Amino acid sequence: DGRVVEEHTGEGKEWVVAGGSSGGSAVAVASGASLASLGSDTGGSVRIPAAWTGVVSIKPSYGRVSRHGLVPLVNSLDCPGVMARSVRDLAMVLDCVQGRDIMDSTSVESEKIDMGQLEGISVDGLRVGIPQEFLCEGMTEEVVEAWSKVASVLEEGGAKVVPVSLPHTQLAIPCYSVLNPCEVASNMARYDGLQFGLRGKASSSTEDMFAESRAKGFNDVVRGRILAGNYFLLKKHYQEFYLQALKVRRLVTQDYLSAWSQVDLLLTPVTLTTAPTFSTFTQQDNRSQTATQDFCTQPVNLAGVPALTLPASLSSNHLPISIQLVAPLNQDTRLLRVGAWLEDRLDFPRLVIDDSLETEQKIVEMAK
Repeated sequence: DGRVVEEHTGEGKEWVVAGGSSGGSAVAVASGASLASLGSDTGGSVRIPAAWTGVVSIKPSYGRVSRHGLVPLVNSLDCPGVMARSVRDLAMVLDCVQGRDIMDSTSVESEKIDMGQLEGISVDGLRVGIPQEFLCEGMTEEVVEAWSKVASVLEEGGAKVVPVSLPHTQLAIPCYSVLNPCEVASNMARYDGLQFGLRGKASSSTEDMFAESRAKGFNDVVRGRILAGNYFLLKKHYQEFYLQALKVRRLVTQDYLSAWSQVDLLLTPVTLTTAPTFSTFTQQDNRSQTATQDFCTQPVNLAGVPALTLPASLSSNHLPISIQLVAPLNQDTRLLRVGAWLEDRLDFPRLVIDDSLETEQKIVEMAK
């Protein structure tokens, strides 16, 4: 938009990670390589990369976008999400990909998104909840300040901002840590080298071919989840782990259902920190990173409700800080409307892409 944003000033100006698993999709939008992109969100895999790269994103209500064609990880949590440079671009793409799909029994019919509803918006009288449990250990002061700043902007616009409680938030990570490997173990069983995936060269027996295919096709993280999932699903452990996790998931969902009787939207951070440097990120294993950075995003997947992320400000070292809006099930349009209103007032710097015909012709000539 004409403003110049300084390069981030991290230690030694080491490069920072974009997050995952949809980090590539986020970078494609942030760098201007694409107008929008798709990703899969199981516990924050769309929203966290979007937050760390300074683009907007939406994890729609479960079932609003078909999962057909998506490599399944956790069927009951997986949700295709959209990333774009603006909320209005986000709405246009979501309108194109949403709706019932006969190839996905969990997909549902969705009303067309009226782009006109994103203009002339008012938040006067909107009830916005601030979940107290989301202010957790490890959250930086700058993230808290950005969260408070957006709450103040909404309040100044006429919204009523009130504290709410989601008491089982702390249990979301342990719950996810059981449900995830259980469903991964089930889903990955199809990759046996016969019908799907890489096929090993072992020919001495079918079992050897299975073993080689899966050993070469899965990395340590996936193999670890498969082993853990099969352990949790053993008959003698089923009730102790898997069944208990399902009960906890119901409690998390009930927290959100109770909150909607008090507020129309929830306002939370997306991550506890800005994008970490590569050296910092690799100091912890995958599980530890998940338990830390997914704290604000995983409960949303467990409840199946929609969430939108929006860059709010830049940190002291010039990295994006984003906030998250959460709405009741199938109230995705409400998210987009409030998101568009906030976007206009937060005035976060955006990359300007020269999409003139002259530039396109130069690119074509360079390609030749």
